[in-house]
Amino acid sequence: MFTSALDSKAAVSLFHSLADSNRLTIVRRLATGEARVGDLVRELGLPQSTTSEHVACLRDCGLVVGRPEGRQIFYSLAHPELVDMLSVAETLLAATGYEVDLCSNYGTEVRER
Repeated sequence: MFTSALDSKAAVSLFHSLADSNRLTIVRRLATGEARVGDLVRELGLPQSTTSEHVACLRDCGLVVGRPEGRQIFYSLAHPELVDMLSVAETLLAATGYEVDLCSNYGTEVRER
């Protein structure tokens, strides 16, 4: 568990970095292998500027790394543990019957208002 308030704050930052649906989609895509921003744009249907912004955010958070090759940069997950965490999250969602989506503060209904 968390050993200090600093650990707890860092965990909040981690979950906040994944709380955006576009960033989560990018992370899930990169879990299948590396990709360039252009690949992500084509595959995910997001605008180039949005994709670049979210990849930069994930990189700044230390969740994604870039591998330059010539004039291109291939992005991948910085830590394979992220895939494990997402898998556990999916298991938890299924176990709770996705009740978190009914949450009056953070559920889908709140976001759609």
